[in-house]
Formats: sequence, structure tokens, C-alpha cells
Amino acid sequence: MRERNERMPEAVAPSARIGEAVARLRAGGLVAFPTETVYGLGADARNVLAVSQIFAVKDRPIEHPLIVHLADASQLGEWARDVPRIARRLARTFWPGPLTMILPRARGVPDAVTGGLDTVALRVPDHPLALALLRAFGGGIAAPSANRYGRVSPTTAAHVREELGNAVDLVLDGGPCAVGIESTIVDLTSPRACILRPGAVTKRDLMGVLGSAFSPIPGRSQRAPGCAASHYAPSARVVAVSPGEVAQVIDGWLGRGRRVGLLSTRRPASLPSSVVWLPLAEEDSAQARQLYACLRQADHLHLDVLVAVLPPAIGIGQALRDRLRRAAGRGGVSGEGRLSVAAESDDGQ
Repeated sequence: MRERNERMPEAVAPSARIGEAVARLRAGGLVAFPTETVYGLGADARNVLAVSQIFAVKDRPIEHPLIVHLADASQLGEWARDVPRIARRLARTFWPGPLTMILPRARGVPDAVTGGLDTVALRVPDHPLALALLRAFGGGIAAPSANRYGRVSPTTAAHVREELGNAVDLVLDGGPCAVGIESTIVDLTSPRACILRPGAVTKRDLMGVLGSAFSPIPGRSQRAPGCAASHYAPSARVVAVSPGEVAQVIDGWLGRGRRVGLLSTRRPASLPSSVVWLPLAEEDSAQARQLYACLRQADHLHLDVLVAVLPPAIGIGQALRDRLRRAAGRGGVSGEGRLSVAAESDDGQ
């Protein structure tokens, strides 16, 4: 992953644009804005009516918690109570950055944000435009990904407009997202921290900071943002497979008369000419930046089925496997893929 202090390319936005976004938020409106992970659909986290509009626009179940984005770790005490020492240690190491912390919520944090739970999800994003917006706004911005519930997360402003259209009051364009998949979510409400959703901050990264205070076993009881069993899905059916299953699975779908695509780092020499190959880079962080654009491309190409080769479960590869598993849903992981993904599953969130 990128070092915490390695800055992203500057996103140019006139101060008037930030001012307009702040005015929209304070008036109870919705503003889509870029982060390093994906574009978020933001509302004033203290405004229950504004937050309810997020759920309405996304068609998102109201019991699903939202992530509150902050400008700085100094705001932790405004949103969380009894902040443990390990939370401040993680904030010093990974914020701004793609890490969300689950903490006991402070008094006054709306149920609409937490899904009725006694916890709250918090992070400081690592994008200059997001930070400029948060600093100018001065409070927390509740923001899930700026897409319909269960669908592919947006990594460009064009994706947001394509998905939500005029349902958003304002879209701030900060260019393509540098990470490309959602933040790692870590639960800090128990003595030993555990990952609820993998992301660019990896298990190894967390172990390096937390040591014995970290549990490598995924959490299973806590509801958390973006942890539904079926999520991040295009209209095309996604089938996640191991490399050795590709030919058999593709032949099976072709035999049923389906228009098939293959998402993989390498094009098999024996790939039928009728199959559309959607290439991924060899390096995992580059794959993360490409993944959601490729899933959207599958729909633009009117594919019926997208066969996706699971990457190795190393580093960010664990997060990529998680997103492909969720895009495939419970019934879209076949053969060896089903066994290898189930071992990493955090079902029950």
C-alpha cells in the first residue's frame, strides 16, 4: 500500500466549488465526492433527514451503518467514546488513508448513521478534494459509495453521474480513485482488533502496528458498511473461479448460449474467439484500481456472464477476492474457488 504521507496528485477544484458543496451539505443536500478508495455519496452526518436521503437514493436498507468521514483524527472524540489507545495508534499510522475504524459511538450520534448500533464507523480519507471539503464543512460527512445498493462502486465522477444522475445535488470531480476498492474496516470494540472488511490496509499492515492486540480471524457478529454477502455486482452474472477452472466454466456457459467474458491477468491461449477478454494488470494494487471499471465494462458490453479468476490471497489480493466473491454472491463461486474463498469469508456481518 502507499505510505501514509505519500500525497496523491492534486485535484483542482475552485474554492467556489467547495463553497457550493458545503452550502449544499448544510442545507441538507447530497454531494458526491472523491476519496482515494471510491466516490462517496455524502450528507451532513448530524442531519437525520439528509442522511435518510442517502438511503432513499441508494435504495439501501436503513439498518446498514454508514461511514462518517472526518477531516482529522482530532475529531475522534466528537463521534466515539472511550477511544482506545490502539485506535489513536492506527490513526497516526494510517490516516489519512483507506482504513475505517469501528468504535463505540458518542452520545448524540444519530441512529440513522449507525444503523441503530452502539458503534460508529469512522475514517479520514486520503484525497485532497475530500479533505478540502471536510475542512471547509467542519463536521462529519456520512458517505457510503455513490451507487445504487449492491451495485458496483464508482471510481470516477462519470460513474456517479451514470449511476445516480440528478438524484445527487452536486458531484465533485477529483479524477479516478487512486486505490479503487473500499477501505479496510477494523473492529476496535473488543480487546483484540479484527478485520470486518479487507482493503488496501492489509492484515500484515495491521499486525505490524497492533501486534498481539490484533486477531487474524475475521469478525463475524458485527454489522458493518459494505459487508453484505452479495454486493459490488454488475448486471452480468459474475462467476469467480480458480485458474484451473477457467476452460471448463467458460465451456459450460457457452454451451448454454450465453455471451461470456473473462476477467484475468492473462489471456488463455485456448480462449474461444467469442469470449471477450477483460485484462487485469499483474500487480495487485493496479488490479484494485481497474476492478470496478472492468465490472462496469462487462455491462457496457452486454455480457451475460463474467468469469473472474481469483487472485492469490496475499496482500491486497485478499480484498480483491472478497469483492469478487461478493459480486458473485453465494451462488457464483464454483469448484476450487468456492473452497478457497469460503476460508476467508466473513459471512454473518
